[in-house]
Amino acid sequence: MLSGLRFTDLFGRLEFMQSESNTEHTSDRSHLVAPGAVATRIADLVEPAIVDLGFELVRVRLTGEGGSVLQLMAEKPDGTMQVEGCESVSRAASAILDVEDPIKNNYTLEVSSPGIGRPLTREKDFDVWSGFEAKLELSEMLAGRKRFRGVLQAMEDGEVLLRMEIDGHDEPQIVGLPFRLVNDAR
Repeated sequence: MLSGLRFTDLFGRLEFMQSESNTEHTSDRSHLVAPGAVATRIADLVEPAIVDLGFELVRVRLTGEGGSVLQLMAEKPDGTMQVEGCESVSRAASAILDVEDPIKNNYTLEVSSPGIGRPLTREKDFDVWSGFEAKLELSEMLAGRKRFRGVLQAMEDGEVLLRMEIDGHDEPQIVGLPFRLVNDAR
């Protein structure tokens, strides 16, 4: 197990503290980055059907004015997705969403695979893609910043471990960023 570092901002300068291994885990949707209330409800509704089809839900995102575009991103457990898979997921999700009607306004449903610019949205993504460079944006300021870039190390105890350059250190440091604060990651 890697021992991560947690940011603290004391007296206006960047310092690090060893991460404790008893971090609490968050809600049932903790495996999805920044899901939001409506997106969480949609995920709860459609994920069982998507899983029954042999796919994993990667992301649920509402965009546009009033949530006019609903994006569902899915893939097979091996990371693949074909057009036929998108069609199957779209049909299954549409049937559920038409009955449950979680979005009150008119919207367009888009179903896609993560693709080449793949977002990292699930806790497991941060382990699967360890060793690769990633950009993370947090929902809150941490040590005076929201954006971080480095090489993914692992997901541990509710934190994304990232090896990154830190001012004042000769070598890159492993820093733990709370997963619950990750708003966007690629």
